[in-house]
Amino acid sequence: MEKMSVEQLKAVKEQIDQEVVFLQDSLSNVRSASTRLEIASNALHDLSLRPQGKQMLVPLTASLYVPGTLDSADKVVIDISTDYFIEKTMAKGKEYCERKMNLMKSNYDQLIEVASNKKNIGGEAGAFLQAKLRQAAPTT
Repeated sequence: MEKMSVEQLKAVKEQIDQEVVFLQDSLSNVRSASTRLEIASNALHDLSLRPQGKQMLVPLTASLYVPGTLDSADKVVIDISTDYFIEKTMAKGKEYCERKMNLMKSNYDQLIEVASNKKNIGGEAGAFLQAKLRQAAPTT
């Protein structure tokens, strides 16, 4: 970085700042997905404790529920992607949620590390830029 011009340092700093913002957005998305998976895992646990024939409200969307009756808690339908659903046993459904939560935690930890490294590099680029600007400034 010492051999870079002021313009090059500005461009590097700007790019790194944009990457840090992107990584922070990604962290937020991973955190949100982890929360949804945790809610789903808790819902599976609660569902497994309910007796057959239990009256309940079934969510069709985030704000629309319809009345229903629990036929069996042995099998569940899991949303694995946009408009893709699979049927699993309750135990396999819980395992799926657990695996996904572990993957999200791993991804989150990796993103934290990358974002931290990018911030450090951005700080170094900013320091070099400040030093170059001070050197270029006329002394009075």
